[in-house]
Amino acid sequence: MLNALTLVTGIAALLLAAWCSWAAHRDQPTKDWHFIGMAVVSLLAVVQLVTGIVLLARGEKPDQGTTIFVAYLLGALACVPAAGFMSLAERTRWGSVTVAAGGVVLAVLEVRLFDIWGG
Repeated sequence: MLNALTLVTGIAALLLAAWCSWAAHRDQPTKDWHFIGMAVVSLLAVVQLVTGIVLLARGEKPDQGTTIFVAYLLGALACVPAAGFMSLAERTRWGSVTVAAGGVVLAVLEVRLFDIWGG
């Protein structure tokens, strides 16, 4: 379950990054539609956090340690919302670039979460 959710979250993050990169290419700031996309990706990260905590509570253990696993889950949860808030402060194309970078960072965090869990 966690591996499939990690894959879906990573792909959604890359799609968000591509979408915001396209907006930056067209010299546009983040729009309401981008924030809806960020909300969807953030919701996937919340589901992943809850799933990870439930798995830990059931006694399952990640291969590389519980502390680092929880830290990466929290980082994945905070990544896109932080980029979204920064894009609100920068209402130019660079706001879109910031969200695109946040999506790429989230995708990389997802790969690392997969490795930490033992994938």
